[in-house]
Order: sequence, then structure tokens, then C-alpha cells
Amino acid sequence: MSVESKKTRELFLASLAFAYFSKAFCGAYMKSSITQIERRFDIPSSLIGVIDGSFEMGNLLVIAFVSYFGAKFHRPRLIAIGTLIMTAGTYLIALPHFLQGPYKYETSVSHKVADNSSEGMLPCNSNYSLTDTNVPDLVARTACDKAAGSSLWFYVFVGNMLRGIGETPIMPLGVSYLDDFSREENTPFYLACIHTVGILGPMFGFMLGSFLSKIYVDIGSADLDSITINYKDSRWVGAWWLGFIVTGTVVLLSGIPFWFLPRSLPKQGQEESQSKSTELATMVEQENFLPEENQDHQQKEKALTFQELAKDFIPSLKRLFRNSIFSLMILTYLVAVNGFIGMITFKPKFLEQIYGQSASKAIFLIGILNLPAVALGIITGGFIMKRFKLGVIGAARVSIAASCGSFCLLFIQVFIHCDNAEVAGLTVSYQGIPQVTYEQQTLLSQCNMGCSCSTKHWDPVCAYNGMTYASPCLAGCQTSTGTGKETVFHNCTCVGDMMTPGMNMSAVLGQCPRNSDCDRIFKIYMALSVVGSFISACGATPGYIVLLRSIQQDLKALALGMQTLIVRTLGGIPPPIYFGALIDRTCLKWGTKQCGGRGACRLYDAGFFIYYYFYTIHNLIFATVFLFLNSALRNQAKENGQEGNGQANGHANINIAKNTDDTEKESTI
Repeated sequence: MSVESKKTRELFLASLAFAYFSKAFCGAYMKSSITQIERRFDIPSSLIGVIDGSFEMGNLLVIAFVSYFGAKFHRPRLIAIGTLIMTAGTYLIALPHFLQGPYKYETSVSHKVADNSSEGMLPCNSNYSLTDTNVPDLVARTACDKAAGSSLWFYVFVGNMLRGIGETPIMPLGVSYLDDFSREENTPFYLACIHTVGILGPMFGFMLGSFLSKIYVDIGSADLDSITINYKDSRWVGAWWLGFIVTGTVVLLSGIPFWFLPRSLPKQGQEESQSKSTELATMVEQENFLPEENQDHQQKEKALTFQELAKDFIPSLKRLFRNSIFSLMILTYLVAVNGFIGMITFKPKFLEQIYGQSASKAIFLIGILNLPAVALGIITGGFIMKRFKLGVIGAARVSIAASCGSFCLLFIQVFIHCDNAEVAGLTVSYQGIPQVTYEQQTLLSQCNMGCSCSTKHWDPVCAYNGMTYASPCLAGCQTSTGTGKETVFHNCTCVGDMMTPGMNMSAVLGQCPRNSDCDRIFKIYMALSVVGSFISACGATPGYIVLLRSIQQDLKALALGMQTLIVRTLGGIPPPIYFGALIDRTCLKWGTKQCGGRGACRLYDAGFFIYYYFYTIHNLIFATVFLFLNSALRNQAKENGQEGNGQANGHANINIAKNTDDTEKESTI
């Protein structure tokens, strides 16, 4: 019996760790694909925030009932059912790719090059450049949008919501199942190991996202020789759909072991007696011989049990939230998760816009540097708890210290950034003087007035003077040679305004790279970011233990479920939306959709991007430290009160014993 229980525990630990890995793998890939999805459907950051938040909306629908009622039923099988729902949602996210037509990015040269591979185009006077007045009417735009499938992002929204519904049972039911059979001193270590294996999921998710973002979205069906952009371009869309097929398959495999696990396990060190085992075997045999009678009895018993559970639900909630320490811990987690979700959702875009990194490299660096630091921090926090046998107060102190350390490092990162990319008419004047402007008319200058260029067009070219122009037309380029990515534009009048006569007045496709000083600054930023990730993660396991030890045993599953419900609802849904809305306010150049109208943002104001991004996170972390400190003080007061009561009860027992002895002596005399 003992050997079987041990093997079953090991199987459950391995299965739960794999489930944590698969859900994190899928979730991280979703985060890494945010930029690709935004560009593919030509939607703003605020809407992509709504899509990202739909995962938490799915949690909101079922988490309370799954956590409370699920704890009373077969928890492993509920987890297995959840993985099936997650798989269906993940495959649904990839579906729009097969329903849409080929991706068409905005450009003034690709169609000409692809159609006849001609040379000698005239960008300045071409009739294929967009004009501000060339806007389709409402009926034509609606028909075009339908043909292009731009509204198919709703499939991604629904699929991500199904992912949220399916993931719901894994955390509350899995952790409560683990805590029920493990010794109290082993729980922190088990949790740390599971979370550490789980953190490998985001690492692989971001690495998969980085790899697929370099592969063109229409791989296998598009003529890659006709594509004039590369993976470093802000219009590039990678094979985002392929990753969801891969991650969905992994999630499906992770749910298989849970179908074969028992409903419950005995506590470690408390094995059942042989007589009970024999009695249980006899009951099973009786059930096999009398199936119909036992089924009727079980149905009546289950119906009665469900009614009792439903009647006890509201009183249990009241008891739970009257616990002030639990309520404070929920607020602490809520604020902390707001900062983390907002930061991780838009960090690839932050690295791309502020430090000039490609989306692929930004995702790769997060997966290969930040996430291993987080994994090491989580296991370090669990090891500290086990090594020094810290109680609730000690765990709270470790978590507060980690939050303060990460806050200080994050504050330093504010001052380590690159300047805006030099784009004529947006971040600098055509004479090279820095001046950030949100007015599109500044894209026009004396050097390109004779070209009748559109200010809505985004097809950047890099001139030999090191400046980027929004399009060949706005650069005043008169002729071009070459085809595809090798196209070179010549006699660009705006380039000549900044150069001495006789110098090269040509430009090539794409934005100009940042200067070497920006690369050095980026390395410093990443070093601080990695250290900050490690320090912050050191407080994760101790903080979770404070939450677990602040609630009653019979309310544990409900408490974990409510914590997930509240944190996922208010900490998971709003941050991508309001972070995205704030980031949209910093956009300097919006793209144009295939059917007209505003598309995804192509260029941001670095100064305001940093301001909104970092200072929002700072305020949230500061609030986290304050709330955690308040919770620790309340825990300290509660512990001191219990010690005082224990000492008082001890003195009372001594006095009672002394009086009893005196009475016995008197009666003997």
C-alpha cells in the first residue's frame, strides 16, 4: 500500500508539473505572438489587450464553481477535462489563418516588383502611391474587410477564452490535492519544484515564438522572392498560427495521466490499515455484483451532497472574506499581477521600439534570459523557506525584501534607454533637428512637395545619411533600380538637403539601424532586467505560503479559487487593455489597412512610451510593497496574540492541576 501510494504521488507530481509546463508553454506563446496578431489583423494595442484579456474572462466564468464544487469531486479528472477544453481553444486560435486570404502589407513597390519585375520605377511621380483622397466608401470598405477577413480576430478572442476556461481546474484543484497528501514542511518545496518546471514552459514558448516570428506568415503559399520586407520590419508578420497547433498538441498530451489518478491519496506518513484496505476491496466487489442498486443509492447521495454544498457556499464565502489577512493578501496579489501582466504583455514591443531590436530577438532574449532568472528565483525562494524553516512571518519578510529590491532596480532602468529612431518629419525635421511631432503634415517638406505624396503611407527607406524616411516618395526619390528586397532608390531630393553636393543621394528599403551606443545601453538594461527578475521571483514562493497559511483547512480550495478568480479578473483582464490604451497614445505613425482606415501602429514616441510603461509599473509595485507590509504586520499581531493566549492557557492549566493536587491531599488526610 505504501509503495503504491508513493508511486501515485510521484505520478501526480510529475503530471501536475507537466500540466503547469504545458499551460505556461501555451500562455507564453500567446504573449509572444501578440505583436504578430496585432499586425496580421491591423488592430490597435488596446484591442489586442482585450483579446489577451479574454483568457481571464474565461477564468471568470467558471473559477468560483470549479474551485468550490470541484474540490468535492474527482479533482484529477476535472483537470483532464480542462486540458481538452484548452486544446480546443488553442486550435480555434489558429483557425483564422486558414480562413483568411494571403497577407498584404502596405507598400509602394512590392506589387510592381511582383507583377513585372521592372526596373526604373518613379517613386516620386508614380500613380500607385496612396493619396489621402483615395479612400473607399463605406460599402466598398465593408466588402473589402469581409474579403480580407480582418474581423476574424474574434476567433482568436473566443479561442483564448476557451483556454482560460480549460486552465481553471489546474491551479486550485491541483494545489489543494497536493497539499492534502503532502506533509506541511514538504509543501513549499513541492510547490517550488512544480513552479520551476512550469517556468520552463514560458522559456520554450518564447523561444518558439522567436523562431516562428522569422518565418513568413504565408509560408508554403507565398512567393518569398516578391516579399520586400524582412523580419526586422514593423510590417512583418511571422507564422503565428503554426505555434498554436504545436502548443495545443502539447496541452492535449499533458491531460492524459490525470484520467488514471485516484480521487484522493492518504497523507504522507499516515497509511491506511490493512483492515480498511480489505473493507474497501469488499465494498468494490459488492458494487460490481450490485451495480443498479448501488448506482441509485449513489445518485441520491450525490444529489443530497450537491444541495448541501450549494447551501453552504455563501456562508463559506462570508467566513473566507472576514479573514482580514486573506483579504489583504488578495489585494497584494491583485496589484502585483497588474504590474507583471502589463509589463510582460508589451515588453517585446518595448524592446523593439526603445532599443531597436527585432520582434524575434526581443522575444528570444526574454525567453533565454529573463525567464531562467525567474525560474532560479522561484526555486531559491522555496529553498530558503525549507532550509531556514521559515514561518509565516519569515516568509512575509522574504517576499517584502524581494519586492523592494526589484522596485529599486526597475527605477534605475528608467534612465537607461536609447533616443528616438530618426525618422524625418516625425522624430526629427528634414534638416536633422530633433523634434517629435504627432502631426502627419510635418511629413511634407519643400523637398518632396512636387511628388504629391500620401502622409498615410508607411514604406520606410534608409538613406545613406543615416536618416529614415516614411516612404520613397516622401524622401523625394526620383528613380529606382533592382527588384524585391534589393530595390535601391536614387536621386532622393530630401536626402540631398542634408548632404554636400556630390554625395550619395540613394536610399534602400527598411528603417536605418540604431547607432552602436544604443547596443551598449541595451546590454546594460538587459543585465539589470535579469537581476531584477531573479530578485522579484525569490519572493514568489514565500508569498504563496503566506496566503496558504492564512486560511482555514476546509476553505483552502475555495480560497485558492477565489484568489485565482479575483486576481485573474481584475489583475489579468484590465492591464493589457489600459496598458495598450496608454501605449496607443504614444503612436507617432499609424499604418493603413488594406481596405483603408487606421491599422496597427508602426512607430512610437520613445519618451512617452517609457513614461507610461515604467511609471505605471512603478506605482503598482510600490502599492504591492505597502500592502504586503500591512499584511505582515497583521500576521505578526495574530501570531503574538496566539502565543499570549497559549501562555495564559498554560498558566491556567498549571493552576488547575495544582488545585487538583491540593484537593487530593486534603481528601487523603
